Amino acid sequence: MNLHRLDLFSLSLFSLVARSGSISKGAELANLAVGAASKRITDLEAAVGTALLERHSRGITLTVAGQALQVHAQRILSDVDQLAADLSDYATGLVGVVRLWANTSAVTQFLPADVSSFVRANPGIRIELEEEDSSEVVLAVLDGRADFGIFADRTPAFGLHQMNYREDLLVLVVPQGHALGRRRTVRFEEAIEYDFVSLPKGTSLAKRLQAETNALGRNLKMRLQVRSFDAMCQMVAAGLGVAVLPREAIQPHLRSMNLRQIELQDAWASRRLLIGLRDASAVPRHVRLLIDHLCEAPHC
Repeated sequence: MNLHRLDLFSLSLFSLVARSGSISKGAELANLAVGAASKRITDLEAAVGTALLERHSRGITLTVAGQALQVHAQRILSDVDQLAADLSDYATGLVGVVRLWANTSAVTQFLPADVSSFVRANPGIRIELEEEDSSEVVLAVLDGRADFGIFADRTPAFGLHQMNYREDLLVLVVPQGHALGRRRTVRFEEAIEYDFVSLPKGTSLAKRLQAETNALGRNLKMRLQVRSFDAMCQMVAAGLGVAVLPREAIQPHLRSMNLRQIELQDAWASRRLLIGLRDASAVPRHVRLLIDHLCEAPHC
């Protein structure tokens, strides 16, 4: 079996046949005569050394080997499409692509300005930014889906090389007229008396609140869990609870939603956002340029 002799057109044809359930339909989609398509499938079966299709009057079904080939063919063809897109970018003057994954706090508060200034200074580098929970960001870096990631401290990093990115200050957010609304500062222990609005349990912010509540030997009155800072602010404004949120993320909503922010006296309310990468000594130049840009300001 010499799989290096497989050609992309035959794999594409096989994928079309598999998806359509018919050699004739697959041939039509590939703009190929039925006889020519049938011969290519037969040659493909000869190359892999086993039957890939079971032919019958109503079309075809995949053998076990055919099912396995279909999975690999889809992945190979997808990679080729991505390769074509990347090479097209390079042909138009692109220097490189940086795959950056970051948590919501970083995306909401800091990255828009930082990435914008980088792109203006480096127009040949494209940033592909993915927003995810901190734990998902770490996993994406570990398995190579991201060149580097930005996540909250306390997130298990499994040996990633880490650098400071930003300090992220958490505050308590309450609606106007709330019993705590006249306070400038408050201890988290005092806020536990009230219903809370939070992000889903798997997020770094929700985990932090739960850990601090457990440390106090108390129970958090979790009334609502939503998926964004904006939705949390809307729920607080509707009087459905209080929330702990990053200070910079809520500034646009304080006046428009009639909210109050109250400083938390607890030390854990000041958290770090970290840059994580697998191997600091093997970072491509265009990726290193972005990391250096993110870390060159006094905040890093």
